[in-house]
Amino acid sequence: MADAPDRPLVHLDHISKHFGEGETRVDALREVSLDVYPRQVVALLGPSGSGKTTLLNVIGCILDPSSGSMELDGEPVLKDGLWLRPNLRQLRLDKIGFIFQFHNLIPFLDATDNVALVLQLASADAVATRTRAVELLDYLEVGHRRSAMPAKLSGGEAQRVAIARALANKPRIILADEPTAALDSKRAGIVMDLLRKVAVEQDAAIIAVTHDEKIFDRFDRIFSLRDGRLDEGVSAESR
Repeated sequence: MADAPDRPLVHLDHISKHFGEGETRVDALREVSLDVYPRQVVALLGPSGSGKTTLLNVIGCILDPSSGSMELDGEPVLKDGLWLRPNLRQLRLDKIGFIFQFHNLIPFLDATDNVALVLQLASADAVATRTRAVELLDYLEVGHRRSAMPAKLSGGEAQRVAIARALANKPRIILADEPTAALDSKRAGIVMDLLRKVAVEQDAAIIAVTHDEKIFDRFDRIFSLRDGRLDEGVSAESR
């Protein structure tokens, strides 16, 4: 398992999020504090409605929290519930990669262009963009499928292309929402081994929401969420 350096890549300090007010108020997150370090692969478990996706969306700078502070890759980005950066889109491009249960590849672009698109959005040079895309596909052992359209890829291949896309801008924080739920045991293991490789070799932190018991042994730490509260460790109710 990974050794933790001194400074976390993700630092959450008493993050809370509620929806509505008064009798209709729902507390999705309650005073969540969490540190995730480089080269760590961390799981978030919990029943439906426990706050897992809400927490992932706050870390991903997609959802505004109600209170709390956050640092990403050593940079304070949230204080007392207020964002410190005016351009959250650029923040996400700079620091965060996203992987989803369903690969969400663009069906009319081949594997290389699906990965290159992220770099194009960041206004990268066209030649450098394709070179980087091909390098990532090779790195994730799917380079031989670089010209394949998404419909021609297996589930495991498509998920590897999606991981390559998430790594395109060299983020050190990877957020994964049920990354193996659509895969069988063998392919799920391959994907998690690739994520472990990314974490170790690229000095990255990976946080994954999952219910997939067959991959629990791939995580350094496992946290459970229930009623918006975070605890380290796994209970039968969290699975």
